[in-house]
Amino acid sequence: MPEEESPEAQPEESGKVIQTQRVYIKDVSFEAPNSPEMFTKKWEPNLGIEIGNSISTLDDNVYEIVITVTATVSVEDRTAFLAEVHQAGIFILKGHEADALERIQHVYCLSTLFPYACAALSDLVTRGGFPQLLLVPVNFARLHQKHVQENSDPS
Repeated sequence: MPEEESPEAQPEESGKVIQTQRVYIKDVSFEAPNSPEMFTKKWEPNLGIEIGNSISTLDDNVYEIVITVTATVSVEDRTAFLAEVHQAGIFILKGHEADALERIQHVYCLSTLFPYACAALSDLVTRGGFPQLLLVPVNFARLHQKHVQENSDPS
């Protein structure tokens, strides 16, 4: 069976390029407003996760994609911690039609950045003295498809 090529391995002969140039942390924040008393309570956390993104054009066919992951954990209706990571990447995306470009940015690029954001978030939380935070994978293709459907329905 022939192996499937990943988008990064696409030959340049097609004129289409998807290339990750750099992955980096743009911003991080950690707050534990009710510590140290949180460390004396029974750990029965309520977790809230928010995910957002932004896309900026840096140059022709060069984009900065940023995924923002915010975790808010409370115990007994008091905030244990709030941790936020802005994980960024610079991507060269060349030769794609507008619809395909949008899909690549919102699916491929965000899927590339999400594991880095999760690792940074977990590191922040454990360095703050709290148990490791492991997030489940996100299906960015499904989220993008839902977003496109919602914006195309004339409801």
